[in-house]
Amino acid sequence: MNVQCSLYAVVPIKETGDAKGRLASVLGATRRQELALAMFEDVLATLARMRELAGIFVVTADPAAAAIAPRHGAQVLSEGAREGHTGAVAAAARRLARQAMLTVPGDIPLVQEEDIRQLIDAHRDALRRDAPAFIIVPAHDERGSNAVLCSPADAVPLTFGADSFLPHLAAARRCGIEPKVLKLPRVALDIDTPEDLARFLGTHSHTRTRARALLERWGMRASGDDVYLPPFRGTPKARTRNP
Repeated sequence: MNVQCSLYAVVPIKETGDAKGRLASVLGATRRQELALAMFEDVLATLARMRELAGIFVVTADPAAAAIAPRHGAQVLSEGAREGHTGAVAAAARRLARQAMLTVPGDIPLVQEEDIRQLIDAHRDALRRDAPAFIIVPAHDERGSNAVLCSPADAVPLTFGADSFLPHLAAARRCGIEPKVLKLPRVALDIDTPEDLARFLGTHSHTRTRARALLERWGMRASGDDVYLPPFRGTPKARTRNP
């Protein structure tokens, strides 16, 4: 293990033109794209403030996301960009070789510097022990994997999906690494469904995010698990229904 290995952030972003399809009941395609890009920029802005990171890679084939990345000092990678979340992260891991990799999704707009710092501190603990590291933050439902830090980047094979959290723990152990689990609520809240939007709007944060500002500009409000959007250009209002 190289105790001097540098830590890079990796953010995979699929094409935003058809992003967030599970929000179609409350947002049209144009607004879903706007929201996806706003959340992505919230994530990048936080990562860009972390001086402990040696760099940021955005894996994407989306022109809009690729245009945003350099504003926050991120480098765009196209290799693996059309191979889904898993393929994108795997391509970045190959590029980083024996460096350390922190991968986060582009739809966790609440993420703050202190969240990333907790991940970095856990990595430093592993470096002091001259040991490989696998640190993971589960999604709020504890099924998905919302942040994964691998040191070195290829220490554990990653396979993302709705039920990837427990398989990732098992994969780390098969590689001889005891995984460290961090519970970070702001990292855990990824926005995929109307219920996620309601949870996001109901969360009090001292930090003003682009995503929240956008939703408020549209007039979106939350009540329980429902979200309400005023009529837009004569279209009916949209809302979710409790199951």
